[in-house]
Amino acid sequence: MTSGAVLTEAHTSFPLRLEKIYNDLEQIIDNFKPDAMSIEELFFNNNAKTAINVAQARGVILVTAKKNNIPIYEYTPLQIKQAVVGYGRADKKQVQSMVKMILNKEELPKLDDTTDSMAIAICHAHSFRFAKCL
Repeated sequence: MTSGAVLTEAHTSFPLRLEKIYNDLEQIIDNFKPDAMSIEELFFNNNAKTAINVAQARGVILVTAKKNNIPIYEYTPLQIKQAVVGYGRADKKQVQSMVKMILNKEELPKLDDTTDSMAIAICHAHSFRFAKCL
């Protein structure tokens, strides 16, 4: 098992940052050949500029998955917390603790986004396995 994050430099122009996300994701797909992509649905209520930028990056991610014929599964934050912790209103520390326990990790990555992606993957694994049983 591996994990990581696509990082972009803050001082880089936004179009170049989107291109880096696309290129890095293409490389990840080429290296790991995933069967599926699980992604968190967006929920923002404060900063419109941040929401727009995140939505654009999310669009790049979705298009990249689609171009590579990778099925996309979307989950709300509530669904993710429910699947990982068993409680949809769990806080970040509870989610991190459960990710660590479920994956039998001594330590989690320092970057919260990486741990969040692990939680989304766990959610998908639980949800997909349950859906196949029905």
